Amino acid sequence: DLSVNKWENKVTALTIHQTLTADVPPTVVTPETSSPPASPATPGPPERGSYNVTNATDAVCLLARMGLQLKISFISSSSGKTVQEVLNLHPNLVKFSGSCDPDSATLILTEDNITLTFSFSLNSTSNKYHLSVLELSAALPDMTKHIVFRNTSLNYMVGTLGHSYMCQKEKTLSITPNFSLNTFQLQVQPFGVNGDFGAAEECELDEDDMLIPIIVGAALAVLVLIVILAYLIGRNRSHAGYQTI
Repeated sequence: DLSVNKWENKVTALTIHQTLTADVPPTVVTPETSSPPASPATPGPPERGSYNVTNATDAVCLLARMGLQLKISFISSSSGKTVQEVLNLHPNLVKFSGSCDPDSATLILTEDNITLTFSFSLNSTSNKYHLSVLELSAALPDMTKHIVFRNTSLNYMVGTLGHSYMCQKEKTLSITPNFSLNTFQLQVQPFGVNGDFGAAEECELDEDDMLIPIIVGAALAVLVLIVILAYLIGRNRSHAGYQTI
């Protein structure tokens, strides 16, 4: 009897162990993964602002209407790595000033800790002007230090004295390796202002848009001409055949 009881106890213990093992699900350890930091969202097209500069007699000597978007690369103070940030200027927050001389004109736009300076030059011989210098001064919260980007040998926004320069399409102006400026719906006249913008001289991007409908129209005209000629030739041949019979 004693041996039988021992055998029954072993069977009971084995049954309990199997039951406990079957009821407890295995533990699955999921490795922790760190998600990459979210990149800042790129803003949409900027709002178009209107700016002007007056001379010593309080007459308007420079006019500008444009939307401006800055693309800046700098070392982040939080990550220690180079990051790129895209910023729109907000016309309702921008303070503007500048100066005008016979052969140079300057427009200064300031919003918070960002200052953008446009300098235009006029060639008195050819009566052509252009954007010759652009400078950005910025101190953003995540910057390790105040930065200044400047290019003194630009040749953008070329126009004729008394006329305005216009570029409705988005256009990217490369200023330095770490700074570029996107312009939207731009019209500027830094010289020869007579109350309002002079006749606009359009940029290549706008001219290309105008050229496409002209090309399509010309192609359609040629196609119509070919159809008419084919019809006339066929009609003449048919008429000649009837005369022979």
